[in-house]
Amino acid sequence: GGALQRRPRLDSAQATLLASQIAAARHPPAIFSAGRRQPTCDVDALRKQFTTTCIREADPRHQQTYMSARSGSMTARETSPKPAEDKASLLEKGAPTPPPPPAPGAKQLLFCFIGLQASYLTWGYVQEKVMTKEYSTGRFPSATFCVFSNRVLAVTVAWAVTMYKHGGKLNIPAPLWVFAPCALSNTLSSFGQYQALHYVSFPLQTIAKSTKVIPVMIMGKVLNKKTYPCVDYIEAVLICLGVSLFSLANVTTDFFGGGTSGDASSYAALAGLAMLALYIVSDSFTSQWQSRLYQAHPTVDQFQMMFAVNTWAIIMTTFALVTSGELWTTLQFIGDNPIAFLDNVTIAITSATGQLFIFYTIKTFGPIVFTIIMTTRQMFSIVLSTVIFGHAIKPLMGLGAVIVFATIFNRIKRQAAKRKQAAPVAAGGK
Repeated sequence: GGALQRRPRLDSAQATLLASQIAAARHPPAIFSAGRRQPTCDVDALRKQFTTTCIREADPRHQQTYMSARSGSMTARETSPKPAEDKASLLEKGAPTPPPPPAPGAKQLLFCFIGLQASYLTWGYVQEKVMTKEYSTGRFPSATFCVFSNRVLAVTVAWAVTMYKHGGKLNIPAPLWVFAPCALSNTLSSFGQYQALHYVSFPLQTIAKSTKVIPVMIMGKVLNKKTYPCVDYIEAVLICLGVSLFSLANVTTDFFGGGTSGDASSYAALAGLAMLALYIVSDSFTSQWQSRLYQAHPTVDQFQMMFAVNTWAIIMTTFALVTSGELWTTLQFIGDNPIAFLDNVTIAITSATGQLFIFYTIKTFGPIVFTIIMTTRQMFSIVLSTVIFGHAIKPLMGLGAVIVFATIFNRIKRQAAKRKQAAPVAAGGK
């Protein structure tokens, strides 16, 4: 009935392999196990299996299997599914992209503004009182201890909130050493700010703080390779000019007089300017380094940042207090002056709440917006002083206030227009 199937022809290698296998099957080696000879192989079954294999190799439908030339065993070709396509290829095929996170709005900015102002206006007032006023046994002996007490309460608050938010775990999703540089700069900044009041008056310190916007932008270019348009530099100069005019209106004859020593000598002036320079440079570095950490480790939240930075700061200030001997002197002073203890507690509380707002503001809006808020705080601190002590508001102060607020409102308007222009572009790309 049907045509006979033609046996495929074997090449020399296949023929040699088949002959060797048949010979081995007919004359197996004498290997004994437990007194029994191993069973011999079926020669006809081996020949039939080999022939079937050759037929399959000739058939293109069976090309996914092959026979090893050495062992003659059949091995299946790998037929595992292709790896998952990457995200870029899915986007090219029109897969839906996840919606971007909502941009921070005016309510968040107002929340940051009010929180920072309330915390640091109170903190600045009590800080000046601690470092410049006389207690029953003299003036407060150590600026380093003020930094230390602030960090102790801050790390306690950060630990409690971090444990609550992360289910009782204190896991910092970043190496601890990356927080050390900004902890050192933050400690030096606070020390310089406290210590400067021993040599310069409050108005001069306020003017120095008002120029911090420009160093922050320079640090951004150095640390984070940021580029700023010319309008940003113009706004920074105008803000510095406005706050400086506002501050200069309150300058008196003791402008260069030290807050504690009252010495207007050249040494006091140079020491005061050196402390102010330490404060400005260190504080500018701190905010930009923290912004860099948030970008490199986006899973780090402000409470974990607060805990890590203040832990390093406690280690540094404790070492400084013990080696200098100021720890025991200050503890004795606080024991003799309970009011000084309450003032330090007030500074620590407002410093802790202020740090929470600092980290949240930098993470949400960046270091430039944070610096602008803190720069305007200098002006508000003088307003607070004017209201409390009954000073008159001079025309130069009004001019400075107009320049600062006009610049800030123009910046807000410009950024809102930029986001409005970017919204249709983002919607069209979806």
